[in-house]
Amino acid sequence: MALLKIAEVGNPILRRRSREVSREELLGPTMQTLIDDLIETMRDADGAGIAAPQVHLPVRICVIEIRPNHPRYPEKEPIPLTVLVNPVVTPTSDATLESFEGCLSVPNLRGRVRRHADILVRFWDRAGQEREVRAHGIQAVTYQHECDHLDGRLFVDRVTDPTSFTTWRNYATFVKDSKDVAVPAAVR
Repeated sequence: MALLKIAEVGNPILRRRSREVSREELLGPTMQTLIDDLIETMRDADGAGIAAPQVHLPVRICVIEIRPNHPRYPEKEPIPLTVLVNPVVTPTSDATLESFEGCLSVPNLRGRVRRHADILVRFWDRAGQEREVRAHGIQAVTYQHECDHLDGRLFVDRVTDPTSFTTWRNYATFVKDSKDVAVPAAVR
C-alpha cells in the first residue's frame, strides 16, 4: 500500500467526470491496489472519505469511513469502511439539510452546503457485488460529497452562502458548537 498525493482545488483532474470501471477491471490488481491506497491515504489524512479523482485517477471509485471519535469529524455518526464503485445517488425525499463541509482537496476551508437529507446509493463493492445503502442526515451528506467528486464537483460549487466560508480554526472557534452546524430544511 502507498500514500497517494491529494490533488487540490485548481487541479483540472478535480473538474472532470470520471469514467466507469468494468467488473473485470475492478477485480484486477490495479484497481484493488488503488482501493487499498485510497483507504490508506484517507486514513492518513483523517478524511471521512476520498475519491479516486482526488488522487489523480479519473475512475468512479471512492471510499468512506467515519470511525467513532473521528479526529476531524467527531460530530459525525460512524460509517463503516465502505468502498463504492460506479455509485448512483438517488434522493428518496424532498427534505434537505444544510451543514458545513470541508474537503481534503480544499485544504483549511469549510462552507455551508445544502444537500438531500435522504438518499439511496446503489454501487458495487470492491468484489463487484451490487450493494445499496440508505442514508439520512449527515451520513447522506458524506455519501453525496464523495460521489460529487466522481462528477467533477467540489463542495465549494454547492455553497449556499459564500459568506459562510471559514477556516478550520475559525470553524472550531465560532461555528462548531453552535446550534447552526446542521439545519434541516424542506425543499420548496
